[in-house]
Amino acid sequence: MINYKNTETTLIHGGISIDERTGAVNIPIYQTSTYKQDGLGKMRGYEYSRTGNPTREALEALINDLEGGVAGFAFGSGMAALTAVLSLLHSGDRVLISSNVYGGTFRLLSKVFDHFDITYTIADTTDLSVYESQINDDVKAVIIESPANPLMTVTDIKAVAEVSHRHGLLVIVDNTFMTPYLQKPLELGADIVVHSATKYLGGHSDVVSGLVVVSTQELAEKIAFIQNSTGGVLGPFDSFLLIRGIKTLAVRMDRHVENAEKVAKLLLEHKAVKKVYYPGLETAQGYEINRRQAKNGGAMISFELHENYDINTFFESLELVSLAESLGGVESLVCHPSTMTHASIPADIRKKVGITDGLIRLSVGIENIDDILADIENAIAKSERK
Repeated sequence: MINYKNTETTLIHGGISIDERTGAVNIPIYQTSTYKQDGLGKMRGYEYSRTGNPTREALEALINDLEGGVAGFAFGSGMAALTAVLSLLHSGDRVLISSNVYGGTFRLLSKVFDHFDITYTIADTTDLSVYESQINDDVKAVIIESPANPLMTVTDIKAVAEVSHRHGLLVIVDNTFMTPYLQKPLELGADIVVHSATKYLGGHSDVVSGLVVVSTQELAEKIAFIQNSTGGVLGPFDSFLLIRGIKTLAVRMDRHVENAEKVAKLLLEHKAVKKVYYPGLETAQGYEINRRQAKNGGAMISFELHENYDINTFFESLELVSLAESLGGVESLVCHPSTMTHASIPADIRKKVGITDGLIRLSVGIENIDDILADIENAIAKSERK
């Protein structure tokens, strides 16, 4: 493995990018469950594909190179990846989570890990003094999303990491929205980075997967043990697809962001739009912090229409942009967080953190920008109540 100076090159040549046996420039799909041994204890590097597989190993080495960690791990989904990370905790431990996070993260903590007496507290990670006041002896970790899903709230990862480490907390950052092309949390002080690689890393809405990168050998050994013991690994074919998707991440993200900036400008200036949430806008919460820690504002936008616009009609009137779960594919997708991605969060908590029933979340794709803008403008116009 070679350490390349530029991320664009690492995306294509990082990790294990050449098959040493044949010289193939794409790592083959090692579609096997087990491996022949030459004698008792005489293995050729692999014994069983839950424990290790050459295709998955190439992917894990690639994401590790991209995030600048000690080791990478591939799982069957983003939630499987986060489950493995939370399995580092013990009964009686408490986790702090950013005030708006993906609904699946909330559900995992509130409906699964609560069975093991691992609890959570919603914390304002954007206010360091408030955040630190919520740390007590039970708190062992913090989960940060920056920008957060779905309100695009920006957290100063470096500052929160410094405060957290003073108290011995494990700092976990969900980097799904930004990817290592736009933001590198480990360089900012995070201990663990988690990705729903289903999204931008895969990039084509054709594979479900999760990735974890850790900053220390100790964490690497623990996650490797959990991965092998619990078995939520990514299969070789999906690992191949994910490597294939990652190779084009830079060119895709550049186009995603270019389009998103134009969509955000349209929404900001549109008379029908009450509020826009996008870290790339100078008026956005955390704009300067995001400029320091990320390459740009990314390609996720949330917004609200004024009360005289019907969001159901808006969704039904879209023709190019698809109403669907997920994000980060080449196609533009829109969702209604309150009834879709964040439906598992109780209504009173959604209201408290600002996830209103009128909130719309948009994943801006890489289609021609004129077609995207026209579709959004047409849907807004049709949704106005006469």
